[in-house]
Amino acid sequence: MNRIASFVKYIIMIILAIVSIIPIFWMISGASRPYEELFKYSNSFNIHLFVPVHPTLQNFKDVIFNERNPFLTYIGNTLFVASIVTLLVLLINAMSAFAFAKLHFRGKGVVFALFMSAMIIPGEVTLVPNYLLMHNFGWLDSYKALIIPSMLSVFGIFLLRQFFAEVPDEILEAAKIDGASMPRTFLRIVLPAAVPPMITLGLMTFLGNWDSYLWPLIVINDDKKQMIQVAIAAFSSAEGTDWSKILAASTISTVPILVIFLFLQRYYIQGITMSGVKG
Repeated sequence: MNRIASFVKYIIMIILAIVSIIPIFWMISGASRPYEELFKYSNSFNIHLFVPVHPTLQNFKDVIFNERNPFLTYIGNTLFVASIVTLLVLLINAMSAFAFAKLHFRGKGVVFALFMSAMIIPGEVTLVPNYLLMHNFGWLDSYKALIIPSMLSVFGIFLLRQFFAEVPDEILEAAKIDGASMPRTFLRIVLPAAVPPMITLGLMTFLGNWDSYLWPLIVINDDKKQMIQVAIAAFSSAEGTDWSKILAASTISTVPILVIFLFLQRYYIQGITMSGVKG
């Protein structure tokens, strides 16, 4: 009976994996086709639906070496912003989560409840106030408008607090008896043990900023500072949509995320499990 249940479970997992991989495979296949061939076999289910008849790398060359839209520059911009935001989120949110989990101060429960209530507010509601705030600070069309508003993650505080709350108080008391200050205890004892949830939060933050579209579109007008998702959308205009180049650009933008996740997936799963967050 257990073998049958395991067999059914693996069959379901394989089916779900195939369903998840098909769009990615079609994206790569479409990026390797001439534009004329892209939708030629879309109405028939045969091998040419996924395998190009005339494979070509011209779409990738047109995207990478496009002087009007320097795609490598957009990748560099996005990598810079996403990396800085990720580092700041890990630093600030880890300290905030540790304070909520282990420190005792007046009004801690109320403040934490207010933080958690912010999770139910849609981002679109705060879009206009945030834009006006960036305008008043004079940060429009600069990386400050992309980095500073993203430094705090309410979900990140919640995720890390779940882990820090499980750290035994006896360890902190022993460190205090040995003469370690609270910052030193946090840096030398608590933080090294929080590597899996920190990597989980880092992956989520990096991916969120890598895929960000609406906010960069609003606050950045200089094409030289633009982000990758806005650059991909630029291949669609009033004159038409070049789907082959969009698929090629999407394929290129997906590679860094896949590589990072493949190397860190073990820590990602472990961090979710250790933090008690269930999906």
